[in-house]
Order: sequence, then C-alpha cells, then structure tokens
Amino acid sequence: MTYQTADLCDQYPQLVKVADPIFRSYGAKISFGGQIATIKVHEDNVLVKETLAQPGQGKVLVVDGGGSLRCALVGDLLAKLATDNEWEGIIIYGCIRDSLAISQISIGIKALNTHPLKSVKHGRGDRNLPVNFAGVTFIHGHYVYADADGVIVSEQPLIPG
Repeated sequence: MTYQTADLCDQYPQLVKVADPIFRSYGAKISFGGQIATIKVHEDNVLVKETLAQPGQGKVLVVDGGGSLRCALVGDLLAKLATDNEWEGIIIYGCIRDSLAISQISIGIKALNTHPLKSVKHGRGDRNLPVNFAGVTFIHGHYVYADADGVIVSEQPLIPG
C-alpha cells in the first residue's frame, strides 16, 4: 500500500506525531507503514536479524541504534530476509550498508546514513520497549508511516486494513 504522510498529517492532525527529518530513504519501496515492533541495540545486530527472521506481515521494525555512525545494523542480506518474511519496512536510528543492493530490494528502509563496516555479534539489546529518537517516541504496537516526505507515528492505524 502507498502512504502519503502529508495527507495523513492533514487528515489526522491530532493523532500524528512527526519525526524530525533526519532519515535518508533506502530500499525500492519509498512509501511503507504498519504496526511498530521495536528493538534497542548498540552496534550489535543479532536481535535485528532474529526479529526479521520472524513473520512481519503488516509490521515495521524500528531499530534504536543509538544514532551510531560507526557501523551498519542492516545490510542486503537482512533486507532480503525482511522481504522474505513480509516485513513492510525498517526504520533505523543508525546506519545500513550494501545500499546499492538494498535499492533493488522491495522494502522500505529509513536510516541515518551508510557505513561499510558490519556490526558486532554479541546478541545484546532489548525488544518491545518504547524508543525515543528524531523527536518522537516509537511504541511497540503503535503505528508508523513513511514516505519521501518523512516519518509519522500514531497510536492507532490511520489506514484501514
């Protein structure tokens, strides 16, 4: 489904919170949205991989990577894993790598930037916690919508389905 965040902001001004415009778009899908699943990690993507290996239909994984620009939390293999498991998209407060390959994968990804170095693999982090970055709080079970104009969050779905 295609979302237009500007239209959703106009239609539901009391329901949406708009994230600060800090993200770049990656992936072949520019517009994506769904129910939020959250992860908080620091330069370690084991929980990211474990989560994307689960069924994700109708969900967007929001990864609080602490804003680290020292390594990537998602690469082309994890982006492909996400599409194989029907995730709608990934929003990363951190970096990705393999951006050229990811641009050909049918998933929406927002991240701060790219970095060629992979993360460590210790398996440290937390799931399903509220995470706060870009001026908004992403709460597990709430909803997020993203497109070329930005990222918005809502406690309830704004689009039926």
